[in-house]
Amino acid sequence: MYKKTEQYDSDKTKKIAQKYEDVIDLIGEKKHREGLLKTPIRASKSIQFLTQGYHINADEIIKSALFKEKYQQMVLIKDIELYSLCEHHLVPFFGKAHIAYIPKNHIVGLSKIPRIVDVFSRRLQVQERLTREISHCLEKNLTPTGVAVVIEASHLCMQMRGVEKQNSVTTTSAFTGVFLKEEKTRLEFMNLIQSKLK
Repeated sequence: MYKKTEQYDSDKTKKIAQKYEDVIDLIGEKKHREGLLKTPIRASKSIQFLTQGYHINADEIIKSALFKEKYQQMVLIKDIELYSLCEHHLVPFFGKAHIAYIPKNHIVGLSKIPRIVDVFSRRLQVQERLTREISHCLEKNLTPTGVAVVIEASHLCMQMRGVEKQNSVTTTSAFTGVFLKEEKTRLEFMNLIQSKLK
């Protein structure tokens, strides 16, 4: 029988749960109400899961699957789902990342690119920094001819509170090497991420 297990430091989990108890109390709820009895411990585990990227080394993930290969055309993974927490309000933003690189001497296992998206998105973030951190990680570890990262995300801090604009989408980009210098290469990337294969 399959059973999923998650491991948490019990002391840290208890301390965070106590803080959530205080929050529940301070917003005017009854922390001992039946539906809220286990909420502090659940919230404690949830916030640890959602910020686990602080404890994972993205460089090591990339270096674990580097392969020498003479391929020198664009490698693109698009529509990578991402979920993160806005560092200003601690509410989610979520969307998709589109990432490409042009190898020089090495390629990386394809699954490692979505994994580094998870590493950097599972932190308190702003979308601008998230875009740059993903790009920098690939640039540093692959030393490619160029890297392109575009992220499209919806921010609940804009949709649920504040200006309450439910249909807004934020797009950020980071280009290095040939993607930055050559408009033709950049346009090829942009056309590919907008196209649907038939």
